[in-house]
Amino acid sequence: MAFDPQASETTLEEIAHVGPEEAGLESAFWRASENRLIAGYHAVMGMPANSSLEKQPSQSGRDPRTPEPKSGPHAPRRGRLFHLLWPVTSYVVTNVTVTLLWLVFFAFSRTVVIGRRNVGEERNTLLLSNHQSMLDSFLVGLAAFYPQSWLKPHVIPWNPAAAENFYKNPLLAWLADNWKCIWVREGRRDLHALHRMIQVLPRGVMTVFPEGTRSRDGTVGPGRPGTGLLILATRPRLIPVAIDGMQAVLPIGRYLPRLFKRIAVSFGSPVDYTDLLAMPRTRETAQAVVDRVMAAIRVQHAELRQRRSKDGSRRLR
Repeated sequence: MAFDPQASETTLEEIAHVGPEEAGLESAFWRASENRLIAGYHAVMGMPANSSLEKQPSQSGRDPRTPEPKSGPHAPRRGRLFHLLWPVTSYVVTNVTVTLLWLVFFAFSRTVVIGRRNVGEERNTLLLSNHQSMLDSFLVGLAAFYPQSWLKPHVIPWNPAAAENFYKNPLLAWLADNWKCIWVREGRRDLHALHRMIQVLPRGVMTVFPEGTRSRDGTVGPGRPGTGLLILATRPRLIPVAIDGMQAVLPIGRYLPRLFKRIAVSFGSPVDYTDLLAMPRTRETAQAVVDRVMAAIRVQHAELRQRRSKDGSRRLR
């Protein structure tokens, strides 16, 4: 199955005009997706997704049937100097961070990576993973692209990040912006975050956790339709990713990772969703796309659990 990045440009023009039956949150999302290009976009690294210079979707002419966005805090505003230096600072900060985390995952823990060749290096690639810890996005990106990221900065994934976790203070917020994080407000249902995601994904790689929250027991939960809206708008290559063991490395409520744990990451073959592209672009279709990916993730996760149990049985012999 081949995905043409240029095809998504015309697709967005088509889906921007929705019928009455598609009014609501997804209707607002489709309208927000019309202005995808960001002024000042850097050809290799992109540009900060939380850009204060970014053109936001216009609220004029808003459909009265569409709910008003919730008021609340916004992503940190960055000046022109930050934008000028960002391609360099993001490249350095991200690669230094993942190099240090490589030591945590591979030198001081037992991490196994399966199916890395399935990922490739194409732009407009979406890595969809189950979610167990706050370090999952680093693990997925590192397992897929390190050390190539030193020579090919465009493969460094974008990461939607919960504002309450990654933007708690100015220093962490600065690091998050340089880690290519996309600010997502607390409470989610953030149309502006979705708008930023469809701007940057076609020209790069992104890691997304469809569950929307971390699992407390390591099991794979249901996916949410917001990721499906992103998929229908951008038509990326979908790579299902399964993680196992990260809930023991950094459980919810803990801030420093535990060492000497067993971790496994599995990258599956690209998910074919061509048939769903012909269906009406509604929340139900978006959910169907996500459900298909989540089914693949569950199969991979079960295989990782089975592998772990077999390894444990061998050590007991």
